[in-house]
Amino acid sequence: MKYTPNLKTKYAEEVVPALIEEFKYKSIMQVPRLEKIAINQGLGQAIADKKLLEIAEKELTIIAGQHAVTTLSKKDISNFKLRKKMPIGMKVTLRKSRMYEFLERLICVALPRIRDFNGIAYKFDGSGNYTLGIAEQIIFPEIEIDKINKIMGMNITFVTTAGTDEEGYALLRNFGLPFKNKNKK
Repeated sequence: MKYTPNLKTKYAEEVVPALIEEFKYKSIMQVPRLEKIAINQGLGQAIADKKLLEIAEKELTIIAGQHAVTTLSKKDISNFKLRKKMPIGMKVTLRKSRMYEFLERLICVALPRIRDFNGIAYKFDGSGNYTLGIAEQIIFPEIEIDKINKIMGMNITFVTTAGTDEEGYALLRNFGLPFKNKNKK
């Protein structure tokens, strides 16, 4: 028997019918879907401390379940002592099964571990995509708190095929992302 992530099954059985009913789509192909999840970590301090890049790569790889890639600077900025093609960040792009597994761990395990958590803000980009900023990597249970030497944040971007913010919001809400009240932007 082939393994299928829980949220992939939920999408097919619950999310698609709910979105068809809410937006009155005529075809199942019109229903928005989650295309990829991109996790980015900016490491400006890595200019001074090269060991920080190795630590961030290891942690992001453990969190995502997929190897993290180093991002390089595009131009020289003398005020920040930055030269072109210097390593300044990490990124991972998750698709298919790994994407659904990561989303499930984020919703069920990581977000509830945030102190004083009362939902995530409604901030879409105008095209149905959503970016979530996380201040501490220690909310993920894969990270051992005792071995942390620096708290680093990250941005998690949910790229959807939705045409509008309303459709993207409905898709992510049906997946189970805990949004705050939408009217309180």
